[in-house]
Amino acid sequence: MARTSRLALISAFMAAALAGCASYQVGPQALFPAHIRTVYVPIFESDSLRRHLGERLTEAVMKEIERTTPYKVVGTPDADSTLSGRILAEGKHLQIENQWDEPREILYRFQVQVRWIDYRGEILREGMISPSPEDEMILASASLLVPEQGQSVVVAQQKALERLARQIVGMLESPW
Repeated sequence: MARTSRLALISAFMAAALAGCASYQVGPQALFPAHIRTVYVPIFESDSLRRHLGERLTEAVMKEIERTTPYKVVGTPDADSTLSGRILAEGKHLQIENQWDEPREILYRFQVQVRWIDYRGEILREGMISPSPEDEMILASASLLVPEQGQSVVVAQQKALERLARQIVGMLESPW
């Protein structure tokens, strides 16, 4: 009898312990909310006068989501969540010039406002979002442009956009 009750007690303890760990996740999927499976990424709006920056950032974000998250990017707004954004500012800033006032290093910067909402319209990651009237996060990225090494503005823009895409996708992770 004592042995049977001891086995029953151990079994009950193990069942309770396993039930308590039922929502615990292991692996890279543990970094992301489990109730989200699909993300709709509309083309980022842009306040810049340069053409196609919104499209290029959207493409970089979509590739980064597919590459580093368990989410699937879909082309319809009826996804589990929507990640939208707007390029607020971009520009070149002279860092170093030579004695003839020719640029030697130029810093290319972007500032982007991002919003991630679920299918009910509720904002995800409120704790990570900086306070603003729209509850949106403002991110910034920069890339160094060195004309003497044959770099072009497009190369510097692409590097900054890819860095910005990594920041945006990093925002999708669950808070610790």
